[in-house]
Amino acid sequence: MVISTAATDSDENLYSTFASRYVRTALPRFKMPENSMPKDAAYQVINDELMLDGNPRLNLASFVTTWMEPECNDLIMASINKNYVDMDEYPVTTELQNRCVNIIAHLFNAPVGEKETAVGVGTVGSSEAIMLAGLAFKRKWQNKRKAEGKPYDKPNIVTGANVQVCWEKFARYFEVELKEVKLTEGYYVMDPVKAVEMVDENTICVAAILGSTLTGEFEDVKLLNDLLSKKNKETGWNTPIHVDAASGGFIAPFIWPDLEWDFRLPLVKSINVSGHKYGLVYAGVGWVVWRTKEDLPDELIFHINYLGSDQPTFTLNFSKGSGQIIAQYYQFIRLGFEGYKRIMENCLENARVLREGLEKTGRFDIVSKDKGVPLVAFSLKDSSKHTVFEIAESLRRFGWIIPAYTMPANAQHIAVLRVVVREDFNRSLAERLVSHIDQVMKETDSLPSRVAVQASRIVTVDETQDNMDGKKTVKKSSREIQEEVTLYWRRLASEKRTGAC
Repeated sequence: MVISTAATDSDENLYSTFASRYVRTALPRFKMPENSMPKDAAYQVINDELMLDGNPRLNLASFVTTWMEPECNDLIMASINKNYVDMDEYPVTTELQNRCVNIIAHLFNAPVGEKETAVGVGTVGSSEAIMLAGLAFKRKWQNKRKAEGKPYDKPNIVTGANVQVCWEKFARYFEVELKEVKLTEGYYVMDPVKAVEMVDENTICVAAILGSTLTGEFEDVKLLNDLLSKKNKETGWNTPIHVDAASGGFIAPFIWPDLEWDFRLPLVKSINVSGHKYGLVYAGVGWVVWRTKEDLPDELIFHINYLGSDQPTFTLNFSKGSGQIIAQYYQFIRLGFEGYKRIMENCLENARVLREGLEKTGRFDIVSKDKGVPLVAFSLKDSSKHTVFEIAESLRRFGWIIPAYTMPANAQHIAVLRVVVREDFNRSLAERLVSHIDQVMKETDSLPSRVAVQASRIVTVDETQDNMDGKKTVKKSSREIQEEVTLYWRRLASEKRTGAC
């Protein structure tokens, strides 16, 4: 979804040098043109504008796959006109989705019998997968409360403050209270002890993250399961766990197979994972798998027959393309367990090269952990003169797209840069990025301090206000000034966004 507004000071017409051979008049930007144009002219007009987009492979902000083999690209293009929802018309595509669900369920150690099929569904991403899983938890909790004759109008869900925005969307869209475990400086994931303390009789589930968006770190699902099991035994609530493995679900099984985070833990009832992240498929595919059929209430499943035979469906949308489902199956059989393992090992190795290169500059503190998603999150050792937001802005001139952001409450005064290492980010690119960051840092040192300028503005405004009110001026501490400067840059960065979400 793109929330957009027409800029009032922009030219309302669109001009294209090459397309002008065919198009004699300017094209309106926000209205459909009155007349048709040649296909090559339409192509040129759009292609000219798209040249200003960033290079996807240098977009190190995104976890989403930006490269696939040509053979897989061919399969996607060959199926681009297939609507996945037409299961009766495209039974083989449906079968491939079912195979993918079962492959993922076995990868996550679901208790699936030899002649049984796993319970799960393909989605357009982990956001939809989380919505579906959340709805299943909410309905099961409501049914249980109704049967007990208890109120069922105030469900809540417990998460860490580090969750991705889709959890906030679920809570707001489906009227579930979101109870967040606040972060602390140096500990940027959900604390299982604090999470279990927040659980009450209205908690539909506790959501654990396998691969935090902020730092890539895995949360301790095993400890959460043990603590919650103890509380369930004491209270009789039977509160379950959902694991958001959007980023880490296709990493942990291959790199840390002994790590217990999945269906080996009895309270884990559902898991989502993004096929378009480390599942190595282009954007547009996610998965959610349930432990057993009993964990997905039947009343949430719809049955339709107007496309042919009876078709069960449990999705938030209806029509969608088949290409990404087919691409996911291609990756599973093309790479196998060994292939995925090698790719994830290589990503982690390249992340190590980048981390060590940054450490050698002596300018940064590494915030991310070794065990987790292959990314490097780092903050400035000294941010008294310049900020990570300036660094991110300066790196753009080399083509690098690297996000700078502040941590959630209660660690919002910490600002970091984050580099996501994907399959197509190799060692030479990691080394080149380090050299560019080092170059930017040296250039920044020679520039006037924007932090000092902004800090003086903050203090001056405060002093002026104090003097006008007849109050005594209270000098702000360096930490308070730094926090205000960080928030200033955060607002500035937000204003530059286009509204895409």
